[in-house]
Amino acid sequence: MAGAVPVFNLAHPHLPLQVVEPRSAEEAVRVVRDAAARGERVYPVGTGHGWTHAIEGGVALLTRRLAGVVVDAGMQVARIGAGATWADVLAAAAPHGLAPLAGSAPGVGAVGYLLGGGLSPLGRSFGWASDFVRSAEIVTGRGELLTVSATSHPDLFAALLGGKHLPGVVTSVELGLVELATVYGGGLFFDAADAERVLTEWAVWSALVPDQVNTSAALMRLPDLDTVPTPLRGRFVVHLRLAVVGDAQLAAALVEPLRKLADPIVDTVAELPVAALGAIHADPDQPMPALEAGALLRDFDPAAAAALLAVAGPQVEVPLAVVEVRRLGGRLARAPQRPDSVLGRDAAYGLFVVSAPVPELFAGPVPTAVAALATAMAPWASGGFQPNFVGSLNQPTALDGAWPAGVRERLEHVREHHDPAGVIGH
Repeated sequence: MAGAVPVFNLAHPHLPLQVVEPRSAEEAVRVVRDAAARGERVYPVGTGHGWTHAIEGGVALLTRRLAGVVVDAGMQVARIGAGATWADVLAAAAPHGLAPLAGSAPGVGAVGYLLGGGLSPLGRSFGWASDFVRSAEIVTGRGELLTVSATSHPDLFAALLGGKHLPGVVTSVELGLVELATVYGGGLFFDAADAERVLTEWAVWSALVPDQVNTSAALMRLPDLDTVPTPLRGRFVVHLRLAVVGDAQLAAALVEPLRKLADPIVDTVAELPVAALGAIHADPDQPMPALEAGALLRDFDPAAAAALLAVAGPQVEVPLAVVEVRRLGGRLARAPQRPDSVLGRDAAYGLFVVSAPVPELFAGPVPTAVAALATAMAPWASGGFQPNFVGSLNQPTALDGAWPAGVRERLEHVREHHDPAGVIGH
């Protein structure tokens, strides 16, 4: 039956011929087989930020009823349904002193995030979230229900770990958890007048911090709305995000140089229960229209900070709500213990841009601003992309050459074998 497609990003109107909500993997099998018999495509729609372009025709398969999280504390594993969000997983794991490597926005669907590798605010300390996936249940484009792991259908499993656009619908995963009850984290918000000093010094500081420190810096143009804390409404701010794993006193000492850069407008950095991980980035949780783009950087030094501020700083009128630079490296750079398809292990930083939520600006001013930003950051760009941070403002070919040739060939072989008719759309 036709119906609405519930998505976070309202920039793209979705017009599938049919919307279905299977309640089990077996029902998902029937959906895929029926669509294949009719010659239609199936578009999996998760519970997170989702699609970067419009779905037109075919079947939108909503995973939100494939929810549920079961934690085995003894094995430090969670079985996560495709409809579960990171908020669900964090809440289920926290009573056991355990945590998943969740994303910065707890409302994001856990499974879709894992399929792109999964960059957590805890990533430098523990690695990519997909490194902790132990197995997955997937309905292939052939209509087969498979349980895949490092020893069962290993090629498909390796594609699942970061390959993003898979030849099937993942209905659940088993994910390893880490022992972690608290984190020293939050945000430091600095005024526009301090932007140059703060971003420049953060670039130097972030390059030297140990693996226990996770951090990003965001240039933000905040709206004058009740949903924004009063001191920040209608302002340009530099938001330094922090998550330090370990003793809170030692963590505070590591963060202290940032607090001394200027007087923060707001300082929310403190010891947090790990279930409150979303408070670090404080991402919006209500649907809105926005265009996005991302790229990987080989470095972000003071010259890069100056170049970024020249095209997106407080003195420039640009329709960009957020321009974030996230420190990678640490255990994110660690070689995988098994074959996978994760992109970003060799990058030092990641760049991510979110437009102002003003559709009237999407056709001209937003792409123009992002193009200027891409030109300014080109000397530091690695040429690579992280699939969870590629948006509609990226070139359509952004991911085509992102994977190394050997990995790309393996992904193509897996798609041809498990979805020869191209039933699954992404």
